[in-house]
This record gives sequence, C-alpha cells and structure tokens, in this order.
Amino acid sequence: MIPSLLPTVLPAAGDTDPGAAAIDGANALMTWLLGPGLRIALIIVIGGISLLVVRRLIKAVTEHIADGTSLLQRGIARPLGGTEVAAALRKVTPVANVRRTQRARTIGSVLRSTAAVVIGSIVVLLVLDQLGVNIAPFIASAGIVGVAFGFGAQSLVKDFLSGLFMLLEDQYGVGDVVDAGPASGTVEAVGLRVTKIRDADGTLWYVPNGGMLRVGNKTQGWANAVVEVKVDYFADLDQVRDLLVGAAARLAEDPELGPSIEGTATVSTAEDLTFEAVTVKVTQRTAPARQWAVARALRIAVREALEAADVPLAGQREALAAHRERLAGGGAVTSGAAVTSGTTTD
Repeated sequence: MIPSLLPTVLPAAGDTDPGAAAIDGANALMTWLLGPGLRIALIIVIGGISLLVVRRLIKAVTEHIADGTSLLQRGIARPLGGTEVAAALRKVTPVANVRRTQRARTIGSVLRSTAAVVIGSIVVLLVLDQLGVNIAPFIASAGIVGVAFGFGAQSLVKDFLSGLFMLLEDQYGVGDVVDAGPASGTVEAVGLRVTKIRDADGTLWYVPNGGMLRVGNKTQGWANAVVEVKVDYFADLDQVRDLLVGAAARLAEDPELGPSIEGTATVSTAEDLTFEAVTVKVTQRTAPARQWAVARALRIAVREALEAADVPLAGQREALAAHRERLAGGGAVTSGAAVTSGTTTD
C-alpha cells in the first residue's frame, strides 16, 4: 500500500512550490497595495487634510469673534477695522470682551467636535467600502438610528440648537441678570444644553435652553434706574420736578456713582393720581448692572431734597410738621442751655 501511494503523493507535493506561492502572494499583495490599499491611504490622507483645514478655518473664525472683528469687513467698516480707534473701542467694555471670548471658545469647541465626527465617519465608511465590506447596511442602520434618535431626543436636539443660536446671538452671558420665565437671577454658567441661573434666594436653577420662550436681559447695553415718588396731593408739581432733577444732578457728581450715570434724569409728573397722592416718576439712564445701586442712592437724594424743601410725601403732611417742630424745639433748648451756661460763668 505505501509503495504504491508514493508515486501519487510525491508529484502532488512537488507541484506545491514554496517559491511560486511566495511570488503569487507578493504579486497579490502588490496588486492590493496599488489598488485598494493606495485608495485607502489617499482616503485617510485627504480626510486628515480636510479635518486640518476645517479646524484651521474654525479657529480663524472663532479668533475673529473673540477679537470683536469681522472676518469679512465691507463698506465703511472696512477701513475702520484695522485702526487704533477700533481697537480702543473694543477695549472699552472688558466685560463684553470676556463674554465674547467665552462664546467664541464654546462655539469653536462644538464646531471642532462636530467636524471630527462627521469627517471621521465618512473616512471609516469609505475605508470599509475599499476593504470589500458592504456599507449599505451601515448606511441604512445609520438612517434608522438617526430617525429613532430624532424622534426620541427631540427636546435634547432642541436644547442644543437653542443653545447654539443663543451663543451666536449673544443673548446673555455669565454675570448677566436675566428673567427667563421659569427663573430669574444671575447667570452663573452657560452651556449648549442648560443655563444655570442663581436667584435672589440663592437657589441654583438649571433651565434647558429649549424651554426659554423669552429671555429678558437686565444688564446688557444700558439700563434705567426708575424711582417712583408719591407726594402730597396739594404739592406743587413744578417744584417737585425741579427738586427731583436737582437731586439726580447732584447724584451725577458723586465720585463713586457718577461714572455709572449716563445723561440727565427725566421726571414725569402725575403718573398716577389718587385721593391722597400724586405719583411722580424719575428715570435715570445708567451703565448695565448699575441701575439698582443708582436707584437706591437716588431715593436717598430725593428724600433729602423733599425734606429740605418741606414737601411732604403722601399722607405725611402732619408727620413732617411734627418733625419740624421737634427740630425747632431741640434747637431752642440747646440755645437756651448755652445762654444759661454763659450767664453762670460770668
């Protein structure tokens, strides 16, 4: 049996030449490298270059946003963009510069992550296609997952889109006092999904960006300090107006609050009329976030001006007269005591 099988086995073994197999393998490898391999390398290189270019472009745009300059300056703004005047104007408001820088960094981070995910996914699919993998199921699965994700995460997507547009439009920033409907207070953190707001009681509110139907920013651009004064029904309104304007003018000369006051105060009389009082309103334009301090100081100045001019507030005519009598009586007693003391000494 064994000698009879040798002639059949030996030729079969002789047909399998190791050198020929190695040559065939090398030829197949070279064919693959020059075909799909080269295409895969080109896909990876082009994907990397595309990602690098997109990142550079995003960086350039975000740097222009952070600096406060326009990437495409046109018209009359074009010659002003590179002047020293424009640079000085951009440095006048440091708070706005900080907010703009923060907004630019957040937008840049989101755009870079999105670009990396999109370009990376395209590169992976193209590489799989060159490896002979059928990518049609992947594309179909991605479509089904996208539809399911869209239906299941509508609120999440809404929050992200609202946060992105909020950052682009600079509706508010960290440190602003806002009224967001569900919560009102000082903004402590701004994200793409939620905004953290600290109210006057110290409660920290997490408000989804998609749930903000309207936002009132009380500390953006400029503000008004509004003080309403209810004076006696029979008070001279022209005199009251002059007193309030004078009080606001003296407050503008204050070294601490003066820089926060813009323009002159506006006094409107007879805002409201009742059987015992006439409401007079003082409006003073201020720098952002300074309206509350100016309003408190303005109330004190108005009170002092009205008291010095013997103009009573609503329902305080008798109380003002009694206060004047007490002051006059105290002054007479003090004078009498001084005279008595002087006579005894003599």
